[in-house]
Amino acid sequence: MTKAIEQTPNTPEYLEIGFDCGNPVSLNGKDLSPVALISQLNEIVGNHGIGRIDMIENRLVGIKSREIYETPAILVLMHAHRDLESLTLTADVTRYKRGIEETYSQMIYNGLWYNPLKTALDAFIQDTQKRVTGTVRLKLFKGNATIVGRKSDNSLYSFDLATYGAEDEFDHKAAEGFVYVWGLPTRIWSEKNRG
Repeated sequence: MTKAIEQTPNTPEYLEIGFDCGNPVSLNGKDLSPVALISQLNEIVGNHGIGRIDMIENRLVGIKSREIYETPAILVLMHAHRDLESLTLTADVTRYKRGIEETYSQMIYNGLWYNPLKTALDAFIQDTQKRVTGTVRLKLFKGNATIVGRKSDNSLYSFDLATYGAEDEFDHKAAEGFVYVWGLPTRIWSEKNRG
């Protein structure tokens, strides 16, 4: 499925993946079933040399094994999905979810699909995905899938607050007090432990 880099096109290709509540639902503006979307993505993405994984796995019984997978569509979907989450989820939910993802994937890898912990994690994941709706634009070229755009009606990004320019709506004087209070425990620890 994944072409060697020297066999890939010499011009980049752009694609747009649409998500609804965390689920991929469209490719380049066309609604597709999950199977059709993954099939088409496998072909498009693999054509650009993206999708081959060569890794050392830690098996449940303690053995390390070398595994080679080809997953063009899934790698790009994960990349795009994570990017859309960065736009629509708060920072604390995003950070916490990364740890949940690790636990969740290990449970699946180890065959614990029906474990009650997985059921509880399912509820967390499903709740976080309610706002993960929008589109992500990617550039595919010579083994790389680069995010070049994203949009969502649920975006938490505000240009007016994040410009860092004179027209910025963020009150920079408020930051001075915040930085002072935030750094206070570290300054006290440092003063008490000089030596």
